[in-house]
Amino acid sequence: MDLKKGIIPVTQLKNHTKEILARVMKNGDPMLVTQNGHSAVMILDVGVYQSQQRKLHILEAISKGEREIMEGKGISHSDIQKRIASW
Repeated sequence: MDLKKGIIPVTQLKNHTKEILARVMKNGDPMLVTQNGHSAVMILDVGVYQSQQRKLHILEAISKGEREIMEGKGISHSDIQKRIASW
């Protein structure tokens, strides 16, 4: 994703909303909208956003698990095997 190719001023968004939304939905690349020469908002396809959110939640869970292991809060593999065997 090259944001340099997807930067538009807010006036262009106002004047070409349908075309810009169609482009974002078609290729999945986000568009950065500027206002008064500064970054204002990103336009992102819903499917791409949801995929990124799922990935973020997975990474957060992995990070949490790694922290717990480092803090000695994890459960050993053998203990897990025993718990599963008792089911």
